[in-house]
Amino acid sequence: VQVVESGGGLVQPGGSLRLTCAGSGFTFSSYAMSWYRQTPGKERELVAYISSRGGIRNYADSVEGRFTISRNNAKNTVLLQMNSLKPEDTAVYYCNAKRDDFEGLRDYWGQGTQVTVSS
Repeated sequence: VQVVESGGGLVQPGGSLRLTCAGSGFTFSSYAMSWYRQTPGKERELVAYISSRGGIRNYADSVEGRFTISRNNAKNTVLLQMNSLKPEDTAVYYCNAKRDDFEGLRDYWGQGTQVTVSS
């Protein structure tokens, strides 16, 4: 099983970045996908969530209206489009794949990608 994030980097305030998460080794279309972020000394927080078929999307209040999560089950990828970035969006962003059903909980994480918003 692999969950691999890419697309992080340094961007100026007000700029945009698009993060990509690629999953392999599991039935991607059966998993809900989420993006989390974490800064030093703080707990990991949920940024955006998308259900397995993409019909349900939820966002943290702090990113609502600026970030958009989407997925392509044919390509086993989930995207996080981040616009109007702020310095407080600086964090390591993690992709999560989760499935919780009669077979039990399966929960996979990527290694994270750094996003830095600074002038």
